[in-house]
Amino acid sequence: MYNKGFLYFICSVSAMGGLLFGYDWVVIGGAKPFYELYFGIANSPVMQGVAMTTALIGCLVGAMVAGAAADRYGRKPLLTLSAVLFTVSAIGTGLFNDFTLFNIARFVGGVGIGVASALAPMYIAEVSPAHIRGRMVSLNQMTIVLGILAAQVVNLLLARDTSVAESQAWNVSWGWRWMFWAETLPAALFLMMSFFIPESPVYLKMKKVDSSPQPVLEGRTECSFWTGLGKEPGLRRVLTLGLVIAVFQQWCGTNVIFNYAQEIFVGAGFDVDGMFINIVITGIANVVFTFVALYTIEKWGRRTLMLLGAGGLGVIYAVLGYCYYQQLTGFAMVALVVAAISVYAMTLGPVTWTLLAEIFPNRVRGLAMAICTFALWVGCCTLTFSFPSMNAALGSSGTFWVYSAICACTFVFLYRNCPETKGRELEE
Repeated sequence: MYNKGFLYFICSVSAMGGLLFGYDWVVIGGAKPFYELYFGIANSPVMQGVAMTTALIGCLVGAMVAGAAADRYGRKPLLTLSAVLFTVSAIGTGLFNDFTLFNIARFVGGVGIGVASALAPMYIAEVSPAHIRGRMVSLNQMTIVLGILAAQVVNLLLARDTSVAESQAWNVSWGWRWMFWAETLPAALFLMMSFFIPESPVYLKMKKVDSSPQPVLEGRTECSFWTGLGKEPGLRRVLTLGLVIAVFQQWCGTNVIFNYAQEIFVGAGFDVDGMFINIVITGIANVVFTFVALYTIEKWGRRTLMLLGAGGLGVIYAVLGYCYYQQLTGFAMVALVVAAISVYAMTLGPVTWTLLAEIFPNRVRGLAMAICTFALWVGCCTLTFSFPSMNAALGSSGTFWVYSAICACTFVFLYRNCPETKGRELEE
């Protein structure tokens, strides 16, 4: 027996980290054309790259320290810390007139993303009953996509007509600032609500067992993660699985659609207004099919959805690459992009976080989750860095064919190695 209302409350509060993660991650795409003019970096690819990747570096730092800190201090304090970082970043990014300070504020927000992305799904998994754990962890992905959609809508509403000089001047002076400031309200709400959730029962149990004087327990509970890697081949195998799943969620290629939507839709023949509208359409599809995942993850299982995601995206990207090769434009291209987003949203998006939160033993989950989250953000960074170069060297067609091949290879790996964790207790 459990208090369902209280469970949904604490999981929703934890998942607010995902909402801010999604918003902070995507909002910079809409602000990009305007802050580049404000800071005078519109003709400097290097500085543009710095502005776009500072937060990603922060993600790596946040993910790297989250696991050990969560095992030492608990899950709840780290969630509160991420809320503080989000709030400070939202205010500072829009406030600063100096490019260096702007990037420092973006780095702080990135640390918040790294901490929240590691801790939120782990916390939810540890407080949820086994028979609904997948659905509850998927709430975190739901809030991520809601945050992405919110950023897309805010950017669309705040960006004034760029063909009018006065509107363009407002965009450059103030529009991009309000895009970042809009995050302050949910960040402050997350900070306030984080004080009302309990500590993870798994963490409390771990600390209680760790302090037990019984010798029979010491070898199991005091085993460090790295010692466990040396003594347990099964732990090495499951870490390899976690790393592949984490990196593949990024290198399946779907996230370039969010990061480089302007280039993708302009390349498909759309003007600026059409580009913004299509970005919102992809955001809506992302939300709708994440809702689908909430119901399918407990019915179809994690393994089935991961295989469906890898196989489905492999086929879609192969077709999308062919359409770019044939220089097709218009609705067909939008339909394929929306199809890719939809498949990702109901499979790899939520199921990756669920599996990472489930497959590791309790005693090493915090650090193992942090390692995999760190690898996920390394995958995100390398994907973000490589897309422009790949797109220039291979063209859009060749780039999406590369992503299709990655999906095909990972499908084979998952078919051979990914277990089904549906309905099992974490201790299993």
